[in-house]
Amino acid sequence: MRRRTWTAVAGLFGVLALGGCSGGGQDGGQGGGAAPTGGAAGGTYAVITHAAAGDSFWDVVKNGAEAAGARYGVTVGYQGDGDPARQAQLIDQAVSRRVDGIVVSMANPDALREPVGKAVAAGIPVITINSGAERSREFGAITHVGQSEEVAGRGAGEKLGAEGVTKLLCVIHEAGNVGLDQRCVGASRGLGGTVERLQVDVRNLADATSKIMARLQADTALDGVLTLNPAVAAAARDAIADSGSRARLATFDLSADVVAAVRDGEILFAVDQQQYLQGWLPITFLHLHRTNLNTVGGGLPVNTGPGFVTRETAAQVARLAENGTR
Repeated sequence: MRRRTWTAVAGLFGVLALGGCSGGGQDGGQGGGAAPTGGAAGGTYAVITHAAAGDSFWDVVKNGAEAAGARYGVTVGYQGDGDPARQAQLIDQAVSRRVDGIVVSMANPDALREPVGKAVAAGIPVITINSGAERSREFGAITHVGQSEEVAGRGAGEKLGAEGVTKLLCVIHEAGNVGLDQRCVGASRGLGGTVERLQVDVRNLADATSKIMARLQADTALDGVLTLNPAVAAAARDAIADSGSRARLATFDLSADVVAAVRDGEILFAVDQQQYLQGWLPITFLHLHRTNLNTVGGGLPVNTGPGFVTRETAAQVARLAENGTR
């Protein structure tokens, strides 16, 4: 693990030395047709994610990709769709446009095997981000940028265990997302106690609140809740309060509400995969590949996390989030 981590960190330092990161608070950018930034003369890159509409996590990824596009003078078009079939269609469309590179998140890898394969067969370099690290090389991507979900989950489980949690509710908000399952598996290994799973829908937060509250009321032995999305974290916070539960809450990923809740002691910590880098680094890597035939990672993923935002660091992170970079 040390060797894998050092490879990734070395790659990060080498790339970040090329130029400083800057953030631009662009519009939400979910769905098709986000306006590209940068100049076409330097290359055209498509970023296609499994983002659900209104998910602030992916706004930060988009900001990172567009900032890198502006930095290198390349065109970056961002699109997101939570439906795997529609995400596959967006990849096919990018291949038809003969873009110079594709960045894709693979929450449901099997659904994307064919379109990613078409891109690779057409000679278009592909970089995967966020989800699908285990399948990235198999599909022909030149590297993966993200965090090891199992390792991050294990770290979260260990921290919750250190806080005295013995029975944990792991809340999954997207059915079929392999990365979310890996987070719960890791949490189970790190906690060393009982971990139960609860399926909710991130598109219906009121229902998510109700389901979490019902589960906590039905089993008072549940003394911890781990959410895997910042919006669901807010729903879980309300559910804990409304149910009268004393469960401790932690979450994956950041939002302004989550950072404020960590600062105020309502959430123990947030696992930070630094998603700005998941936008910035792939555009940087594709630009270097196109202009200098560089590859990064040596066949291993480039890790952007996990980091942990705690009460001690939340105020500083909140100031950075104002720039759209956290």
